[in-house]
Amino acid sequence: MSMGKVMAVIKVMPDSVDRDVGMVMDGLKNALPKGAELKGMQVKPIAFGLKAILCAVVVSDSEGGTEPVEEAFRKVPGVESVTVENVDLV
Repeated sequence: MSMGKVMAVIKVMPDSVDRDVGMVMDGLKNALPKGAELKGMQVKPIAFGLKAILCAVVVSDSEGGTEPVEEAFRKVPGVESVTVENVDLV
């Protein structure tokens, strides 16, 4: 049986309002692990100048699923937190 794919929306919070969101987004693109596919990114204002980066990523629904992507995103300079907002089969 072949593995299906899932689309995950992952919210990445920069560590500071002064952080260059564009640089963090570039870092996230470069950190994407093999087998994961970035479908889109969106900057979402939160409050008081803080912005979240929403990343739509397609991964296989094998064991671990979004875990490798979350781990890779956490290592990007300027990233405060990484949370999976939503996961759907594609």
